[in-house]
Amino acid sequence: MGNKVIQVFEHQTLYYGRDYKTVSFTKKHFDALAKLNELHGNKYFTLLHKGIKFSQYVGVVQIDDLTIEILPKADHSNSKDEDKRVWRDVLIDMLRITRKLKVNQVGQANVNKQNIHLLDIYFEWFLREVELLQRQGLVKKYYKQTKNVTALKGKLEFAGHIAKNLIHKERFYTTHQIYDKDHQLHQILNLALGIIVQVSKWSYLYAKCKRAQLDFPEVSSINCNASTFEKIKLNRKTKPYETALEIARLIILNYAPNISSGSERMLALLFDMNSLWEEYILVQLKKACINKPYEILGQQYKSFWGNMTIRPDILIKQGDITKIVVDTKWKRMDGNKPSTNDLRQMYVYNDHWASNCSILLYPGVKQEKIYHKQFSFPDHTCGILKMNVLDNDGVLDKRIGEKIITAFEDAGFISS
Repeated sequence: MGNKVIQVFEHQTLYYGRDYKTVSFTKKHFDALAKLNELHGNKYFTLLHKGIKFSQYVGVVQIDDLTIEILPKADHSNSKDEDKRVWRDVLIDMLRITRKLKVNQVGQANVNKQNIHLLDIYFEWFLREVELLQRQGLVKKYYKQTKNVTALKGKLEFAGHIAKNLIHKERFYTTHQIYDKDHQLHQILNLALGIIVQVSKWSYLYAKCKRAQLDFPEVSSINCNASTFEKIKLNRKTKPYETALEIARLIILNYAPNISSGSERMLALLFDMNSLWEEYILVQLKKACINKPYEILGQQYKSFWGNMTIRPDILIKQGDITKIVVDTKWKRMDGNKPSTNDLRQMYVYNDHWASNCSILLYPGVKQEKIYHKQFSFPDHTCGILKMNVLDNDGVLDKRIGEKIITAFEDAGFISS
């Protein structure tokens, strides 16, 4: 039985009891998605009567043998398969450029296959990292083990020894050091391998993952949560494990077995397009300004009210002066009328960062010049800039940062 795929765009709706290109979306799938949504504060979807309306979260959800791809979309074009392939590639490229995905580690030939999906790319990336670690030699680590042994070694645990060995005088209950491969790092990687086996039964990667499992050392089972990964400390010997552990974290923390009342196994990798758009623009602006006298900054916080802080998406500085505050918005905007709340927010940014200009940056159908107006105060200007996500060849525009800087220079907001 092959893997079944349904592709939708953000903000579209799926109704259970209907077929989408011969693939059925059932109530079982609906219930599993509803439970997933509930566990994440109802931020991923909106529940409708017999339907799921997607939000700005894009990526992939797998429920047993059904894969649902939620794709970004920044234009008003139709929803043909060719259009879906374009925006699927846009998503993969954005994840790669923002370092959430290393497509080059997987192989561009595989990425271009029509039947490969985002989960497959992450799984193959992880398997390659594990294979690389195995070729280099899996590290051994010291760890403490407390158990019954037949020879006295390490520290005798008197209370445990008396409780467990009152009859068996030949045994010793001790805490002693072990030096082998059964340690936390390998336990985490083994757990991720097991999850991939569970959810890739219908994928071309299943056999490859089973082989990786057979070559992996036998290790103890482990329960993982977010704090498990936060406590990991890598050293010079274990530094090569960093990428594999990061992908394992993504897989393990987003895996939800038995999430509904049935026995479905689910894995969801979903990304907020607002955050992804912001990170993509930040990366491209930094790249565009390598040889220019501008400093591009992201994640700059200032206190606002009590414990509240404010954080514009991007600052463009020349020397010590903040020239432009950029706030990225991943939504289609018809006309040039931003919301009142957005304008108020931009005024506050101007005031707190002593900037004369703030820009709301939207994805647009075509590149436009900056549309800007002054606030009631003459030294505060707010502008709107719409930038095409795609270039003339219909792929993700890798020169968008240069075009944004050129638009700012043409408007006179900055000068090189």
